[in-house]
Amino acid sequence: MSANFSLPTIAAAALGRVAVLLGGSSAEREISLLSGGGVLAALRSQGVDAQAFDPASRDLGDLKREGFDRVFIALHGRHGEDGTVQGALELMAIPYTGSGVMASAIAIDKTMTKRIWGAVGLPTPRFVWLDADEQSRERVRAVPDELGLPLIVKPPREGSSIGITKVCGYSELGDAVKLATSYDPDLLCEAFIEGEELTCPVIGSGAQARALPVVRILAPDGKYDYQNKYFTNDTIYLCPSGLPAAEEREIQRIVVAAYRALGCRGWGRADLMLRATDRQPFLLEMNTSPGMTGHSLVPMSARAAGISYEQLCLYLLSTATLDHAAGTKPAGGPRS
Repeated sequence: MSANFSLPTIAAAALGRVAVLLGGSSAEREISLLSGGGVLAALRSQGVDAQAFDPASRDLGDLKREGFDRVFIALHGRHGEDGTVQGALELMAIPYTGSGVMASAIAIDKTMTKRIWGAVGLPTPRFVWLDADEQSRERVRAVPDELGLPLIVKPPREGSSIGITKVCGYSELGDAVKLATSYDPDLLCEAFIEGEELTCPVIGSGAQARALPVVRILAPDGKYDYQNKYFTNDTIYLCPSGLPAAEEREIQRIVVAAYRALGCRGWGRADLMLRATDRQPFLLEMNTSPGMTGHSLVPMSARAAGISYEQLCLYLLSTATLDHAAGTKPAGGPRS
């Protein structure tokens, strides 16, 4: 899948009046503002009538009252990527980019995502999930006995590596749990996979879903955290990945299967680890509203497939739809 992609020709005028949802109220607000700003500029450069819309400061009902025809969701995290905004847009019958209500709600929850992947036989690290009533000191200290050390402790419903700790010893568990539960009352502990960090975007829906090129990530000291993701230039990204062709194809196959198993549509990006000992890929999470900043990986992968940032934004906007197609009106037409 290294060949260039051919995207359809899209008439900007047919897309109507567009709202780019950005900002929001999640812990990833700062990144969403960067993503949304980039998307907004790209769409305008292609002749789209696009306006910024921050749900943190405006009533979502204004989208219907002001006659927006479709929405590009550039929100990340809760109240943007978790099915809530998608549900509101469904009720207003305003087509939007990305996955629908159910897939968004499942994918934001890493525990539910892993349960589904496990049920269909897709590889994901072993894990222990503890709700707020199961986090006694004794229970938490038993987790390394089940998963081994090192292990990963994370909030199950956050993104951008927020609240994540690599725990190498029992003495580090307390601080890791405290950090993770400051973002989410539940706790997800995962077996640590030693190896290379990868990500792979998907565009399209159903049988037409296609994986873009894999990106290999080389972070300083193997620490691909919030700072190294967005605010330094120290992380090295390889795209083309440099992986053997057969290995890349297998990763892409797994990623498309993972995307479809969750019911995703439009676009998404799976993060994986490639275990060093046997080259086995393990799925970590699925992002249904990936970053679109200057450091983001979907635009980087798209470029390797011959798709510019502007073309990508225009294409994704053209795929805006609803869970229930009967509520979708022709682009630019009047709303009843």
